[in-house]
Amino acid sequence: MGKYHQKKFYRINQYIQASKLRVVDETGKQIGILSRDQALLESQKEGLDLVEIAPNAEPPVCKIIDFKKFRYLEAKKNTGKKGKKSNIKEVRLSPFIAENDLKNRIEKIRKFLKEKDQVKITIVFRGREIAKKEFGYRLAKTVIESLADNSQIGQEPKIVGRQLVFIIYPNEKDQQKKEIQN
Repeated sequence: MGKYHQKKFYRINQYIQASKLRVVDETGKQIGILSRDQALLESQKEGLDLVEIAPNAEPPVCKIIDFKKFRYLEAKKNTGKKGKKSNIKEVRLSPFIAENDLKNRIEKIRKFLKEKDQVKITIVFRGREIAKKEFGYRLAKTVIESLADNSQIGQEPKIVGRQLVFIIYPNEKDQQKKEIQN
């Protein structure tokens, strides 16, 4: 088993070894410091389990809760820790794109940048167009200049195979200024 499949081990009920325990109920409200036997009686009265959640604390902390529910909540807590992934949206262009089509694509890129997504712009060369790379670089320069007010270049334009690729990011400082003004 790899590190991703390791499960945390919890002592429950009669397997708890400490003689004095800090006991917490299902909602997280403290019941107090009880002996192990008193805590077990409390949990049995409610028909729940006594789960040791902080064995290294002094005294160890135990929670009165259904163990299956506790494991479910722990698993849910661990999966929720992934931060917002920065999405990379891709916009494909042709080096000889019509002016109106280019305006529409730039507006689409602006929308992606407002949503705080990164945008990978790919200029695809077909057939003999690869011999006219300067048209692709000129188009890239046009796109960068038209988006300069609310973006920054993450990766400079470079040829990869038959494509000219570059990445732009939303301008963090502008986003923060707009949020402060609103």
